[in-house]
Amino acid sequence: MVLVNALMLRSSPEDVKATPWGEEGSVQERPEAGPRAGRYREVFRSPTFWIIGTSYALAACSLYIVTTFMVDYANVELGLSFKEASFLATIHGISQVVGVLTIPMLSDRVGRKLTIAFSNLFIASSIAGIVLVGASTLGLYAAIFVLGTFYGVTWPMYGACGGDYFSREVMGTVIGAWTPFYGSGAIFAHLLAGRIRDVTGSFQLAFLLAVALAVVAALLMFRLKPADGR
Repeated sequence: MVLVNALMLRSSPEDVKATPWGEEGSVQERPEAGPRAGRYREVFRSPTFWIIGTSYALAACSLYIVTTFMVDYANVELGLSFKEASFLATIHGISQVVGVLTIPMLSDRVGRKLTIAFSNLFIASSIAGIVLVGASTLGLYAAIFVLGTFYGVTWPMYGACGGDYFSREVMGTVIGAWTPFYGSGAIFAHLLAGRIRDVTGSFQLAFLLAVALAVVAALLMFRLKPADGR
């Protein structure tokens, strides 16, 4: 799916002589703002594209390290019952609903750049909290709730950020090209965290790595110039 999105997702179906969904009839040539290849080269040469993409990869890696192993960590390493440990996944899912219903509205006021940056800092803080609270059930539940609140908005916020920095003509290409960044972050999350657990016998170092990755993801977003004066 990552490869399909990267290669096939386009801003304009007309680029490949296809008809947009919901429209019938022959494909009409749309007016060109400039040579298509030139626009795409401009995207891939843009430092902004690579900064946001790298931040996206680091955020994905950070989040998947925790969400993949949090139940095992609570059950095997902290000694919580499987019922208590598995309830972390339920809290994580519920808190995502809270996040997606509130944070996007905030981003309309303060801008996607700052929203993503501070979201990654909250993610880093919540993961640090998971490590610090130890076997405190209530502490773990609270930390996972905060994590889930910002987890749910991470993916749409990065996509929306593309609309702040790139033109409509290349938006589909930009979002599709960012998909491998997300995919690589998710893949390396499992490899890194699993390997660290095998070597050290604990998930704590892997979770601390997730904290560092989320902080770097935030710092990269702070480096961006404001979009549209924000």
